[in-house]
Amino acid sequence: MPTILITNDDGVYSPGLLALKQKLSEIAEVQVLAPERNWSATSHSKTMHKPLRVQQVVLADGSAGHSSSGSPTDCVALAVGGVLGKTPDLVVSGINLGHNLGIDITYSGTVACAMEAVIKGIPGIAVSAPAASETDANLQEIHLQAAVIAVNLALQVLHHGLPHRTLLNVNTPMTGPSQWQGIRATRMGQRAYPGDKLVERQDPYGRPYYWLGGGMPLDALDDDTDVGAVANGFVSVTPIMLDFTHHGFLQELAQWDLARSALAPSDPAPANVLKSEVAE
Repeated sequence: MPTILITNDDGVYSPGLLALKQKLSEIAEVQVLAPERNWSATSHSKTMHKPLRVQQVVLADGSAGHSSSGSPTDCVALAVGGVLGKTPDLVVSGINLGHNLGIDITYSGTVACAMEAVIKGIPGIAVSAPAASETDANLQEIHLQAAVIAVNLALQVLHHGLPHRTLLNVNTPMTGPSQWQGIRATRMGQRAYPGDKLVERQDPYGRPYYWLGGGMPLDALDDDTDVGAVANGFVSVTPIMLDFTHHGFLQELAQWDLARSALAPSDPAPANVLKSEVAE
């Protein structure tokens, strides 16, 4: 029987994680190792300069799991390193409380867990659903159906594998499962946050502090993309590569006069550069 690690960025007691654990236990030996607190939007944060702790916890259904003092990707690294006694064959991250569509994947701790798995040579799947504020549907029903989809994908990934340095990013619609239109293989779509703003306030001592964000996303609703599919009631499954190279631009970039962007070893540094270095 395969071993599947379940983790997330919402914290070990998230209801989405429990839904995954309960369904994936039907097909695999399941390990649970997730952060002890919420780490949403921390991307691929890793702990390098202090020790990490892992402790056993009891989930809401009475089953056992483990939490870590570290980040979501720390949890994957710990499990792959053997802290739970067995290296997983697959990592499934989620079910996240909020979508991870388009450019959101660069912020997402949920997707970063799948990325960390892929970096370690293990297949990774990230699963996300709407947050409570984004839907009037029953989240428990959404999580249950998303977990069923995760089981199906997990079985196929364990059987077929995934291409080198590739993960699957899954997002469910905002509606209840009875209204879902199906499942689509999609590409990463266009999502922007033009309404984001900086809010400055003052603490009781008159010192400024700031809140970032708060804007609603503006999506380009192309049917072949993750944002378009989800908006139209489809579950999106997007293969994400860890090779971020813009291959189409490489040839043009090579034609630039790149040598002028750096000083040759024999060239004297400009006076203003020397002054700047001395000042520092």
